[in-house]
Amino acid sequence: MLPAPELPHSYPFRFVDTVLSPAGADFRQGTVSARLTANGRAVMGDGRVAGTLLAEALAQAALLLQGGDPDAGRRGFLAGIEGFEVTRLPEAGESLQVDVRLTARFGPVIKFEGEVRSGSDTVARGSILVRQGSS
Repeated sequence: MLPAPELPHSYPFRFVDTVLSPAGADFRQGTVSARLTANGRAVMGDGRVAGTLLAEALAQAALLLQGGDPDAGRRGFLAGIEGFEVTRLPEAGESLQVDVRLTARFGPVIKFEGEVRSGSDTVARGSILVRQGSS
């Protein structure tokens, strides 16, 4: 495990925390972890994380695995969610593993496919589009 590079996100909107498997220079695939604590903002209310926050976790994982440049992250944004499916909402106390891989680049738009797992259960999967900011 590697400590997470800096992200432009902070509490309460930072969901991923540790790089488990770096993506490498060609970004074939990488893995990060996210812990859902009972007092975390993501699980407030009924104790489960909202499905839309799982898509955000994919975007944050992609940013971490690309180097986690906080300045680049502040200039970019989540531009789209495609074919995203949530099979179950994770609950407080679960540790999630988020796998992402780069699948396409269209100028400043990057497409990632990802999967969020709790143990051996897939809880969400789909694609996200991230728009890179200009300097």
